[in-house]
Amino acid sequence: MLLSIDNGSQSTKVTIVDAAGGVVARGRASLRPPEHPAPGRVEHPDDDLWDSIVDACRQAMAAYGGDPSRIVAAGLCTIRFCRVLLDASGALAAPVISWMDERLARPYEHRDDRVAYVSTSTGYIAGRLTGRLTDAAGNTEGRWPVDHDAWRWSADDAVIASEGLRREQLLPLLLPGELHGRVTAAAAAASGLPEGLPVYATSNDKAVEALGSGLLDGGELLLSLGTYVATMTPGERDFAPQRVQGVWRNFGAVPGGTYYESAGVRRGMWTVSWLRDLVLGPRAGETAAPLGGADGERERVLDAEAMDAPPGAGGLVTVLDWLAPPDEPWRRGAMVGFDGSQGRGHLYRSVLEALALTTADAATELLRELGRTPRALIVAGGGARSDLMLRILAATYGVPVRRTRFADGAGMGAAIAAAVGAGVHETWDDAVDAMVHVADVVEPEPALVEAYRDIAARHRAIRAGVRGMLDDMAHRGSGPGLGKELETDG
Repeated sequence: MLLSIDNGSQSTKVTIVDAAGGVVARGRASLRPPEHPAPGRVEHPDDDLWDSIVDACRQAMAAYGGDPSRIVAAGLCTIRFCRVLLDASGALAAPVISWMDERLARPYEHRDDRVAYVSTSTGYIAGRLTGRLTDAAGNTEGRWPVDHDAWRWSADDAVIASEGLRREQLLPLLLPGELHGRVTAAAAAASGLPEGLPVYATSNDKAVEALGSGLLDGGELLLSLGTYVATMTPGERDFAPQRVQGVWRNFGAVPGGTYYESAGVRRGMWTVSWLRDLVLGPRAGETAAPLGGADGERERVLDAEAMDAPPGAGGLVTVLDWLAPPDEPWRRGAMVGFDGSQGRGHLYRSVLEALALTTADAATELLRELGRTPRALIVAGGGARSDLMLRILAATYGVPVRRTRFADGAGMGAAIAAAVGAGVHETWDDAVDAMVHVADVVEPEPALVEAYRDIAARHRAIRAGVRGMLDDMAHRGSGPGLGKELETDG
């Protein structure tokens, strides 16, 4: 048995699987809503990451009920692009800074002498689990002084200093499949995990999701339907993408591997959860979780209503800017085209269509940059459970869409890393072949392909129009709060 920890932006999922990828037990704990102590700042409250992991681990172990000694390894996968400030003991010196925080677009600023180490979310959680302060090389995306080719910290102290850091503030980096350490007695008592359980490193959550979804072929794309929604595909390390086109290079999920990633939608599936709770009302005591878990039945109600709405959602177009990027804080989301005929199914379908159409355009830029034509699209994350979403994606991308039996690709990817690290499977390819299984494939429907060709052109034009209007309002300093926000955020 293998245990995976998938710590995401909205929840932590812990899964126990066998060596063939069969799911034996699961636990899931929602994260609390993030806090906003100042404009542009987003933090995880208290010790929320660790608390959610403890809760989810306890649930999974209780559901397992078998011999704990049969669980031979754990894989740890955490949220990418976070920044965690630790004291000399490895405890939090400040709240965990979310990937949505505008500070992460700039170098670290040292303002508190209690801070001894600056790590990713992986470094903090690995330390809590094992008592050893180590970090995951593949999770150092963002403003980190890392040698992307070597998967190691830069050998140049000037590069480290340019990110506001000192070498002694950085934790040792591990490759996917290397050992963070073993679960301590204290961590075992808190989480219910077996004491001494080996914990293995993975990469960043999007790369691990791609691995756990079986993305190994450069002719395929993965669409990650999570809080951040983007497409990615394997590539060569020596390729230099042009960032102006929204294409960038990400660490792979295996040592030395590379993924290339398109521009994405911030708060993508979060917007689905937001709309669900807006029209159905929030479930008491539970943070929203997209298309699955305890809220799955409620979203299936909306999915059925959206299925009855026509392609194009009765003329309703959604522009998905529910979270503005730090360099353009005036951007906002919009819904355009209300005429009184639309119901909640139209609203829901409009959001799903916006995710498909926006990411399809970004994927086109990615593939143009790489000089590729895709053969298939793999869909992972909670949104992959929606049959309607897969039909829309097949029509907008124009290729077959497949999903795996286990929608939590990051969870399966973490289990794969544990399997390789512990020697349960000899190679990464062997582990993927044994543990990742296709559930079904959705082919493009000619009538929908034709319909979405026209809808895409309209959607593109409205996105550009809304963006231009907001840009103009921001730079004129007009509009509700826009000028003030620009001044506040610098």
